[in-house]
Amino acid sequence: RRTMTLLSLFLVIAASTPLFTAACPSYSSIFSFGDSLADTGNLYCSSSKPSNHCFFPPYGQTYFHHPSSRCSDGRLIIDFIAESLGIPMVKPYLGIKNGVLEDSAAKDGANFAVIGATALEVSYFEERDVHNVATNYSLTVQMNWFKELLSALCNSSESGGGGRLLVIGGEDTQ
Repeated sequence: RRTMTLLSLFLVIAASTPLFTAACPSYSSIFSFGDSLADTGNLYCSSSKPSNHCFFPPYGQTYFHHPSSRCSDGRLIIDFIAESLGIPMVKPYLGIKNGVLEDSAAKDGANFAVIGATALEVSYFEERDVHNVATNYSLTVQMNWFKELLSALCNSSESGGGGRLLVIGGEDTQ
């Protein structure tokens, strides 16, 4: 777990340095998966809209000056990565899909992360008599959303062969 955390930290720092960004191909989009460490608004944009502390002050006050549906007073790591690559902050997929966002084009990427998401399906936890799973947005659900969006993006004239970057966080891995 410590190795994954250190690796994640190194990748974030490396992606933030001018030398790294100058040597890398230019990226035009980010597709992000995960939980509260990366959710930029999917839980808020979900149809269930559960009440979450991240939807109210003081969350978001430092950077956005209002609650931003992020589990942070300011920006998340994914926001800093986008900034360092010179692309817009990654929009929540459910905001794009449901038309909640004004600019709903996903050409700049999409964020599939949801607060409380798990790597495993909810059924795995229920079979072990664990019933306090916060959401039903597992990694499988997020990957299905990605496949849905990918098929639409790959059929558009804007799809291209830009650089790819894979970053894996280590909060729940061993």
